[in-house]
Amino acid sequence: METIGTTLKSMRERKQFLLQEVTEQTGIDKTLLSRIENDKRLPTKEQVKLLCYFYEASENEMVIQWLSDKIVYELQDEEFALTAIQVAEEKIKYLKSK
Repeated sequence: METIGTTLKSMRERKQFLLQEVTEQTGIDKTLLSRIENDKRLPTKEQVKLLCYFYEASENEMVIQWLSDKIVYELQDEEFALTAIQVAEEKIKYLKSK
C-alpha cells in the first residue's frame, strides 16, 4: 500500500521532474521534498494541495491519502487503534448530522 510520500515520488518520476525543478516551481525545500518522498516526514495539507496543483493530480484523492497517513502515523502503536477509529467515525457522523 502506497503512502503519500511514495505516491508523490511516483508522480514526480512519471512527469520526469528532478527534485530541484519541483523546488523551483513550488517553493518547497528540496531536502524537505526528499524527506517527504522517502516517508521520513509528512507533508502539510497546504504542501499536498500545492503539489497536486503542480502535478495536475486529484486533490481530493491525495488529501484522503494524506489524512489516512496522518491517522496511521498517530495510532500505529496504539493497542486500541482500530476501536478508536470506529468510535471516531461514529462521532464524525454524529457531528455532521447536526
